[in-house]
Amino acid sequence: MNILFLTDNFPPEVNAPASRTFEHAREWVRAGHRVTIITCAPNFPKGKVFPGYRNRLWQSENVEGIRVIRVWSYITANEGFVRRSLDYASFMASGTVASLFVRKPDIVIGTSPQFFTACAAYLVSRMKRVPFVFELRDLWPESIRAVGAMRSAAVFRALEGIEGFLYRKADLIVSVTHSFKRSLMARGIDGRKIEVVTNGVDLTRFAPRARDEALARSLGLSGCFVAGYIGTHGMAHGLETVLDVAERFQRARRSDVRFLFLGDGARKAHLVREAQRRQLANVVFVDSVPKAQVARYWSLLSVSIIHLRDTALFSTVIPSKLFESMGMGIPLLHGVPGESAGIVERENVGIVFPSGDAPALDAALTRLMDDPRLYGAIRARCLAAAPRYDRQQLAKQMLSLLAGCRP
Repeated sequence: MNILFLTDNFPPEVNAPASRTFEHAREWVRAGHRVTIITCAPNFPKGKVFPGYRNRLWQSENVEGIRVIRVWSYITANEGFVRRSLDYASFMASGTVASLFVRKPDIVIGTSPQFFTACAAYLVSRMKRVPFVFELRDLWPESIRAVGAMRSAAVFRALEGIEGFLYRKADLIVSVTHSFKRSLMARGIDGRKIEVVTNGVDLTRFAPRARDEALARSLGLSGCFVAGYIGTHGMAHGLETVLDVAERFQRARRSDVRFLFLGDGARKAHLVREAQRRQLANVVFVDSVPKAQVARYWSLLSVSIIHLRDTALFSTVIPSKLFESMGMGIPLLHGVPGESAGIVERENVGIVFPSGDAPALDAALTRLMDDPRLYGAIRARCLAAAPRYDRQQLAKQMLSLLAGCRP
């Protein structure tokens, strides 16, 4: 097949959409297919173009056999509804134009979180007269309303109308969660064209490794039990709860515990200021690092914290860092209700606590610290469960769905 894939996130960006798209496309190329990615200059989440790239009308590169075409877009930080919408809309326009120069694709895929990229993919599919696949990573625009980023009812209804149109027109919808599929079916979308391919982990990259002691020393983490959050520091993540727990441990004079935050996002500066205001000496913030370096920082963690704000919508998501934590053999402290909590409990790879509940997170963390037998048992179950979410197998699963979608 000749696969055309539109996404506004791609490596060297290190967020979940970028990783999933790259790792799937890499496997499809290895299976003998041609893949062209239409994306923009890497800039997420700070809204600053990565070194070595420029925000040009057109630039092309080859990434492990994947043809990557980067187009111009309006670039802004990952904050503010209006500016982000301009970002999305500009990529929709430039991505559509660039796609017209890709010869004879057999299928066109557009991925969320936001659906402007899927709009471009739909337009291209109609012009090329090939199937349109909507990869559904987020129930947008509902997710931005859930975090209070949009208050206009009229705008929300308009966006929701476009969203529904794309669902109806898609030849195939590939959802990352079963909850999303149920939500779409409840809205009247034909369940026969909705398939689920969950997120997973690249086990060639995320596997057990010894703690990087040189890195630990440089961050002041040597000899410490490290509770870490790795990922976007956004409005949805409610990371103030983790700061609350750090403050509780500092008051208890637990000098052997550190809290590591790795990543960037709309709330990063606020979190740093808040930690400074509280004089939290046990909190370490690190900016995003290149993808090749991420596993080094995972190796520093004793436990991984996953957290989202307590809203009904977030009970439908599955954070991809759940699978990376399992691949590394790091027990989870999981503060997201719903489908992802079900995975943690079914695989028994961590302790689930209520979102926003600092005392419960404190108790769960203390329990893992003080019970080495429990900690070891959970770590072993992480490693046993990880192969069930191997990205290579999930890429093959999605590829078979794409093949079945062709006329």
